[in-house]
Amino acid sequence: MNKKLNLAELLSYAGNYKLFTYASCFLAALSSLIAIIPFWYVWKIAGSIIFDADTGNIALYGKIAAISALIAILVYISGLLCSHKAAFRIAANIRIKLLHHIASLPLGTIETLGTGQLRRIIIDTSGMTETYLAHQLPDKYAAIFSSIGLVGLLLWVDWRLALVSLAPIVLGFIVMAFMTGESMRRKIAEYQNALNIMSNEAVEYVRGIPVVKTFGQSIFSFRRFKQSIENYAAWTIAYTQELRMPMMCFTLAVNGSFAFLIAAGVFTAFFYGVSREFLSNFILAVIIAPLISVTLTRTIRQNENEMLSADAMRRINEILSLKPLSVRENVSSANDNINSKNFSSIDTGHSRIAPSIEIANVSFSYGKNKALSSVSINVKPGQTLALVGHSGGGKSTLAKLIARFFDVQAGKIFIGNLDVRDYRPEDLMNEIAFVFQDSKLIHASILDNLRMSKPDASLEEVMNALKLAGCDEIIAKLPDGINTVIGSQGVFLSGGEVQRLTVARAILKNSPVVILDEAAAFADPDNEQKLHDAIKTLARNKTVILIAHRLSSVKDADIIAVLEKGKLIETGNFEELINLNGKFAQMWKDYQTSLTWNIHKEGK
Repeated sequence: MNKKLNLAELLSYAGNYKLFTYASCFLAALSSLIAIIPFWYVWKIAGSIIFDADTGNIALYGKIAAISALIAILVYISGLLCSHKAAFRIAANIRIKLLHHIASLPLGTIETLGTGQLRRIIIDTSGMTETYLAHQLPDKYAAIFSSIGLVGLLLWVDWRLALVSLAPIVLGFIVMAFMTGESMRRKIAEYQNALNIMSNEAVEYVRGIPVVKTFGQSIFSFRRFKQSIENYAAWTIAYTQELRMPMMCFTLAVNGSFAFLIAAGVFTAFFYGVSREFLSNFILAVIIAPLISVTLTRTIRQNENEMLSADAMRRINEILSLKPLSVRENVSSANDNINSKNFSSIDTGHSRIAPSIEIANVSFSYGKNKALSSVSINVKPGQTLALVGHSGGGKSTLAKLIARFFDVQAGKIFIGNLDVRDYRPEDLMNEIAFVFQDSKLIHASILDNLRMSKPDASLEEVMNALKLAGCDEIIAKLPDGINTVIGSQGVFLSGGEVQRLTVARAILKNSPVVILDEAAAFADPDNEQKLHDAIKTLARNKTVILIAHRLSSVKDADIIAVLEKGKLIETGNFEELINLNGKFAQMWKDYQTSLTWNIHKEGK
């Protein structure tokens, strides 16, 4: 972990706005020094009232104090204008760089990180740097120079009273030393980690609410979310209790300057008497000492904010250090060959050939957990490969490797005659259309949602894709038809309707390879048959990878591959596997038995 914030690294995102940050620090420091002038003249006014019979200069002193305060405010505001101008530009550039880099990462890496954590880093974490540069950095310099100016003024007037005033502050800072440093940095990192985990689990819980409602479960079904909340609460309480006593001592010490000054005044009066000069200087110390405590305390708090910003930059750099999809040297010529092919399928505006898919001795692990072990399958152009097996068998992992969510760790995967690593990432995505069981639509119009798959699609092409997906009645019931914004003015769609529109989007894309991950798993009965019809249209003349838990959906597949604990144990069509009387035959038997189950009410 970086121990301190690298300001130069942060300012590298500023471009031509870097000077605004320097100007803001200078103006904040200048403002803090100008702001000391009114205290000097307030002291002069107090002296004139208490000690002088002639009070003619009081009005002049008052005017100078007021004008100085006004100038200090204006200079400080100018500094804030400069700091905000640079901070907004830096935060925007960080987010732009993050988003561009995230777009280049394998989808599997993004999936592993979690959308909750990425959202926090893009929005909240980068926002910390904005807050630090816009407010906390100028305030840090203002606090430092204000403390220096106030201490210098008091030392110049009476060094003995200055030392008495600083004594409790020194004690407070000694106490603070036990709370800051490496321990504080580690605690800040732990705090941010706990927030990231809780944010990720919250997002997953919200996404899984339809499943919870469908199967009548409760929040306790999402044990990781509940556990993340409990862990965060336990950490926060323990940390607060750990800091309670040191913080009380610090607060008592830094606010104890009056007690020290009173003790010093009593001691001086008892042993040396009270002179007019000492009393006048004592008044100045009483005015200034609390200000020194406040400004030095602000400096400490700014150091804490700096640690938060350093942790934010560390997390941003961790994302930026993730390796994007590699591109081989011969990728350009390889993709030229791909793009020269023609494919005749549904008339949605463009055409390409349905390719073969070869999975050659592929192995893959998540850390130490083996997900696939030496899997080999050949899928001819236009065939459907169904992946079946119990959860954790490697079905989704294999589909993700075909789409290059991750790179294979051993073996090769070919789409057509090309290794998937020889495609440009954008060209590979154009070759494949996805329909997941939890597909999402963004907060935009139906038209814009479908055009995400083909930005240059004409209105006619979009309407044709909607018709082929059986979405006509969905569009007909919406207030603005295809231009209706989802989520706006109470317009929401059911899960089955969202899936049908997702299939329409895939039809519009018209990619020669289609990956279906239990696309109709959570559809209601009214939408299920319409979804199946839309998927049949989507899959026509395409090479299809079908991940299925409902075995009735794989009967017509050209190839059924049974995966168990990462190993391919059976392949063949439906009839071949039933006659083999192996694992798939037993799964089919169990599936048929489950369909005959009835719920009986026990009588008394």
